[in-house]
Amino acid sequence: MPAREVWRILWSSASGKAGVLFLSLLVLVSLLVVLTFPRSFGLQRWNNPVYWADNPKSAPPSWTRLLGGQGVHHQVLVAQPKPATFAGQEVALASFTYSFLGPQPPTFISFSLAEVTYVRLPPVLTLAVERPDGREVALYQHIVPGPRPGENGPYVRYGETPFRALLSEDPSAVQDLASFLRQHFGQDTTPQRLRGKVEAALFGTPTPAGEFAPLPGTYTFTIRALAQDPGDAVGQVRLVLGGSTYGLMGTDALGRDLARGLLFGFPVALTIGIVTSLISTFIGTFLGIISGYTGGRTDTVIQRSCDVLNNIPLLPILIFLIFILGQRLWLVVAILAFFGWPGLTIVTRSMVLQIRSGQLVEATRSLGASRWRIMFRHILFQIAPFVLAQMIFFTPAAILAEAGLSFLGLGDVSIPTWGQILEQGFQTGAVYLGYWWWVLPPGLLIVATAMTFVLITLGLEPVVNPRLRQTR
Repeated sequence: MPAREVWRILWSSASGKAGVLFLSLLVLVSLLVVLTFPRSFGLQRWNNPVYWADNPKSAPPSWTRLLGGQGVHHQVLVAQPKPATFAGQEVALASFTYSFLGPQPPTFISFSLAEVTYVRLPPVLTLAVERPDGREVALYQHIVPGPRPGENGPYVRYGETPFRALLSEDPSAVQDLASFLRQHFGQDTTPQRLRGKVEAALFGTPTPAGEFAPLPGTYTFTIRALAQDPGDAVGQVRLVLGGSTYGLMGTDALGRDLARGLLFGFPVALTIGIVTSLISTFIGTFLGIISGYTGGRTDTVIQRSCDVLNNIPLLPILIFLIFILGQRLWLVVAILAFFGWPGLTIVTRSMVLQIRSGQLVEATRSLGASRWRIMFRHILFQIAPFVLAQMIFFTPAAILAEAGLSFLGLGDVSIPTWGQILEQGFQTGAVYLGYWWWVLPPGLLIVATAMTFVLITLGLEPVVNPRLRQTR
């Protein structure tokens, strides 16, 4: 059957159209991920807690606030300090404005600093907050580390790894805030009692009950770097006001953006499914044709090998080999492909046994065609529609198998997959804690991807079975 006719039959059915559209979407997303994500995303970003340190932990998606949910928007403020004069001294100045509408303050506040260069003496950085009531809080002070023994200037600090301070838990920030409350409100609050309430105290006013009432308005965060030499330079400063919601798919317990992990899982899932199905289909078809057409001892050896492999439980073998050889994605693909071909070989052999006694094969043999030409020029093309359908049907089986292994904690930890995200969610107790955004999206993506290939297989059923085509 010509390829154009196969496409017409596939596109004429509702299941075929849905499968093709879903598959096109999967391929498009996978290509975008391959082109935009770094290849080392798994090791350098996904499995690097420092990369996600400024994200809120276990936060639901931002769009849940549109459905009536309460939450604080997550904000990241970045600036490059510029030269300025403050109190008669030359400083590098950067400022941010934050509109606090209440009633909930940010969940945390962090300050980051990168690429500081100085000639003789290290700069001193201060962070001050001007509140809507006109009061100013000297919230934080940081002195850049000085020269090391034997080090020559100019000195560079925080070039590769930025400095990060979590002001919500920093002892000096808590002490400065307690001093502010004592000076301006006469509240004698110890730093120990203020722990866990830094955000509420900064964005509120004390009440007689010992709590803090929200103070809506515009807050100005000013960062001043007192430079000791004209050649000193301060790089990028970053202020994070943590929210209770984040991004399109929320975050996990480490603050990782689940949307990025789910996107990276698209090309991984397609690669696993397609590579495994191609290898299994090639081996199964090749051995099935040889077994059915050759017969004799060759047929016996191939069929007994199929019987043995078919009766070996796959899951214990996978667990054993991965435990011995290591958790590698290529190893999972190799094992799935090695144990996936026997079933197709048995079915292909039974089809070849019928075809080899047909008039076409007899006529070709009488004309002097070689055995290999008969098998792979005339027999193969007669069973090609069935082989194609089986290859497509193998793909979701491989994807589900890899997801099951990852869910058991046996997947490749260097590459984020949907099964791994599910496993980490269950391991952390996301189901019991109500973190649905951590469990439902990867599960639905696994099911949707598997159903995509099932729909395509159903659409190709008239190609494999001519009787269905004639009925239509």
